[in-house]
Order: sequence, then structure tokens, then C-alpha cells
Amino acid sequence: MATPSTPLKYTAVVVGAGPGGYPCAIRLAQLGVKTLCIEREYWGGVCLNVGCIPSKALITAGKRLEGLGELATMGIEIPDGPRTVDMEKLQAWKSSVVNKLTGGVRTLLKANKADTLVGQATFTGPKTLTVKTADGDVDVQAEHLVIATGSRPVEIPGFSTDDPRVLDSTKALALTKVPGRLVVIGGGYIGMEMGQMLAKLGSKVTIVEFMGSVLPGFDPEVVKLMTRKLKRQKITLFTKTRAKGWEEGDDGAIVTIQTPKGEQTLNADAILVTVGRRPNSEGLAPTGVAMERGFVTIDKQCKTNVPGVYAIGDVAGGMMLAHKATHEGEICAEVIAGHKAFNDARNVPAVVFTDPEIATAGLMEHQARDKGFTVKVGKVPYAAIGRAITTGHTEGFFKTILDAKDNRILGVTICGDHASDLISEASLAIEMDAEALDVGLTIHPHPTLGEGLMESAKAALGQAIHVVNR
Repeated sequence: MATPSTPLKYTAVVVGAGPGGYPCAIRLAQLGVKTLCIEREYWGGVCLNVGCIPSKALITAGKRLEGLGELATMGIEIPDGPRTVDMEKLQAWKSSVVNKLTGGVRTLLKANKADTLVGQATFTGPKTLTVKTADGDVDVQAEHLVIATGSRPVEIPGFSTDDPRVLDSTKALALTKVPGRLVVIGGGYIGMEMGQMLAKLGSKVTIVEFMGSVLPGFDPEVVKLMTRKLKRQKITLFTKTRAKGWEEGDDGAIVTIQTPKGEQTLNADAILVTVGRRPNSEGLAPTGVAMERGFVTIDKQCKTNVPGVYAIGDVAGGMMLAHKATHEGEICAEVIAGHKAFNDARNVPAVVFTDPEIATAGLMEHQARDKGFTVKVGKVPYAAIGRAITTGHTEGFFKTILDAKDNRILGVTICGDHASDLISEASLAIEMDAEALDVGLTIHPHPTLGEGLMESAKAALGQAIHVVNR
């Protein structure tokens, strides 16, 4: 093991092994660059360990449990009786999913001949750092430094997650008991995903959102559909409402909220705070990188203002999504290796694993109009798609937005079953600068949900077959 007097020297050092950092390190090594990847806690980052992957595992469990109640309509009878969830077994299964993936990260790094180091990195200069490891401090020098330190949940005054009753997304994903009553502060995508999942597992859920609706910024038709869904799921929703604080009562927590109608209190066994994420950018001052609102400023090659220093993923701002971080990581590796690579992606698709799922690529309808486009819109309900009817999940719609000037696809919004699996075709179409007929005249297999995207592209042109054209 090296000592502070004999620093480790690498061509490239990546700090952080999340969905941006570890792909960057792997690609660097593939390109023949001597690379070290440093991680303090989670190989695979928040996403694989306490974010995207474990949350989707639990969301799947919730859907499967709810699906049991739908079987009777198909003539499949299940004996009456309470349906219970063994949370400890569920958590064990979730952990097995996580372990398979996180173990794979280190295996891939090693297989590609990227070195790894476990410890807390402290930046001491633009390209120097000290790593506190279990065996002592290790000094590291880099010709190229990649900052991939990610983000963490935002805390709000009066709701410290140090208290057992107050949860952030990490603590909520590790619950071994379903809270009888749950107050979710924040109706964005994380709050909606977690709130609906825990409601399916048996929690009585109340969502408190400061803005005028859940999912601020999403297509108003999506918001309307999701609001109706919450009512059917018996999830209570407060909008234009601020959470002021909480105190311990005789029967759990008492949460005080300020609603448009005045102050109210809510009883809860647990409080889940999901009001956004903030970059892990503390301690970057010695690197000299420029920052804005805590995010590192980068260009299309992931370069900062300091030569040889780069940033990728959540810490660099933009859409805080794992696949965006991965894309930046691979671009960054190509740049360090001397290739003429740039991040010129036309869109970053986004998925929300609510019920029903929501997925977007490119511009949503209101965004396109706000940017001054004259648009054509094709909307096709899931109920018009044969495959959706056979699954019993006909809630939702496909929406394709075109530039009326030349019929090029500006964006696609899908709200419905398997939206997460369907959006990639739309993302490819936008990257290829496709016209509506490029999708509309592509033969889609029948019966599949993918026909909905084809049909919505045709509907935008007034050529749909299975819905009445507007």
C-alpha cells in the first residue's frame, strides 16, 4: 500500500463510482488509459444501491400485490383472506437484486483493468487528492481528474432525517415495516413513486405538495390523469400547501401544514421528505472549478474551467438522471483519451415509475408551445390498442408532438403501462431528426403496445386508423 510520501500516479482518476463514474472509468480503461476509480461507499452509486434499482424492485412488488385483485375479472379466483406482505423477506429479495448489480460493477472495472480504491477522497489541489482508507491515508495524483460525486436528498427545516420518524428516500427503501399512516412531503416524481408504492403495500398515504399540482412541469393531461388515479387509490392530496413542522403526539407524529384554507394537522407514523436533490460539491474549492448554485459548470466535452479537470452526472447539473450521467461519463472518457467527442444529444428521455408509468422524450406539448413552435399533436388512448385491452391495463395515452412546419417529431409523451419500455423508440426518432411518417410507416408488430406510438404519429397527421382523427 502506498504512503503519503509515495503517491499513486494515474493518467485519469475518477472520483465516484455511480452511474456516471464507473462507466467513465471502464471506458477509459478500454481506451488504454491508466485509470483509478475511487468510491467511498456505494459501488454503483445511489442509483444501484438506494435509488433507481431498489425502488423499482419494491414498486414491482407493489404492482404484483395489487394485480392479485385484478385477476377475478379474468375468471381467476384467489381464496378470500387478508393479503400480507413480509417486509423482511421483501427487503431480502430487494437486496439480492442490488447485490447482483453492485457486485457486477467491481467485476466489470477489474475485467477492464481499471484500478479501484475504497475510501473518502479529499481534494487538495486541481489534480491531487488524499483518500482516507481502512489502511490509512493514500495520496493520489492525476493528469486528468473526473468529478463524479453525485447528489443527495434535500432536507427541509423542521424535518431532520436524523429522527427515526422522518425518512428520506434511502431510509424509505429500507423499511422493514409498512407505516400505517405516511405523510409524503413533495409530490414530484420521487414522492409519487414512493407514495403509490407504499400505498399498495398497505400504507394510508397523504401527499403534501407546495406547488399547484403533483408532478410540476409535466404535461397537464398527465397531471390530470395522475390526480384522478390518486383519488382511486385513496391517497389524500394537498396542493399549494407547505409543511411547517411536526411534533411527537400520543398516537405518532403530528404534522402541521399550511393549506390555502388555513393551518391543519395530520397524524402520521412516518414522514417521507422528497423535495429534490442537491449536488455533492462541498470540498471542491481546492480544484478551482467554477460552480453555479452548487453545480459544477461544464461544456459539451464535460470540461470545467480548469484544464484537465472534468465533471459528470448530478454534480454537473442538468437532468439528474442515471442514464444522462452514464452518457456524460462515456463522452468524458473519449475526450480524455484524445478523441473528438462531444455531448450533442438532442434529448434525454425521462421515466417516472408511477402507476401508470410516465415517459417523455424531447419536448412535451406545453414546452413546445412555450418555445414558439406551431405544433400538430396526435393523441391515442391505450384503450384503442388491442394489446392494452388484453392486459386489462387501458389507462393512459400516447402523445406525439410535431413541428407543424415540417412534421418533424419534437417530442413524445407516454402515460400508461410499460411506458418506460416504449419510450426508447421515440428517443431514437428524435435523435435521428425523424418525421412523423418515419415512425408512422414503420410496420409495428400486432398486437403490441408499441402500435400506440405508430398510431399517435399518424394521428398527428390526421391519418390514424384506430382512433377518430381530430
